[in-house]
Amino acid sequence: MKFVSFLLKGSPKFGVSDGKNITDLTNKISGSKTLKELISNNGITDAKKYAKENPGSININEIEFLPLIPNPGKIICVGLNYSDHVNEIGITLEKNPVIFLRVPQSQTAHKQIIQKPKVSNHLDYEGEMAVIMGNAGKHIEPKNALKHIVGYSCYNESTVRDWQQHTKQFTMGKNFEKTGSFGPYMVLAEEISDYKKLTIQTRLNDKVMQKASLSQLIFDIPTLISYISKAMPWQAGDVLVTGTPGGVGFKRNPPVYMKDGDKIEVEITDVGILTNTIKDEIV
Repeated sequence: MKFVSFLLKGSPKFGVSDGKNITDLTNKISGSKTLKELISNNGITDAKKYAKENPGSININEIEFLPLIPNPGKIICVGLNYSDHVNEIGITLEKNPVIFLRVPQSQTAHKQIIQKPKVSNHLDYEGEMAVIMGNAGKHIEPKNALKHIVGYSCYNESTVRDWQQHTKQFTMGKNFEKTGSFGPYMVLAEEISDYKKLTIQTRLNDKVMQKASLSQLIFDIPTLISYISKAMPWQAGDVLVTGTPGGVGFKRNPPVYMKDGDKIEVEITDVGILTNTIKDEIV
């Protein structure tokens, strides 16, 4: 079952999609107005039942996608979490996960633009898998971590490389407007028997630039959830972006950066395909 956030005639909504039609769940389950509220209200089971009893009546071509969780409490990202990416960067592997934050206002959605900022020509792709948290928790043990996940999605954690490298803290390069693409759907964790069997691929203008298995994560998902929970309690609807494989543009020879008119896709098996077009910022 695929959950989606969207605009219909300018009104924000959420629902369940079969790929062609959407069942609108807005205000239908425990008064939940957003997907985040549905998760917080433990409404997934009721939502599944409602969607089965009420087939989708909204054609998917009538809607405008929103970031899957437009208003997460926090988006926690992981850097340097595939060995091939660590090697292409040319640094020593850290003993602990490299953690940084992305702000919700930097997000964009499936079939919406990723914006190339006016101040840079160094916009790079980073295909990643996103984890959506279902159950709140702190000091979570790795053996219990997967129980806290409600679903998975695709994320393109597009990065402005020259601004990322302004200082040792690379927050600026990771938070330009309309650079973090999230969606299109949330696939329930209960429908993914083993996330390590999933593969991820990033394509730029139909050319494969990144390809990996989620089994190649240096710090696996339970480890990440547990480590972060020691400092920041997880809340329902929080997002964990798990890291990008090798093949990023700025380490290619010559470097490859996204430009106006390019098409970028992130595909994860059994999860979905996230598609965006690059558009120059107009000021």
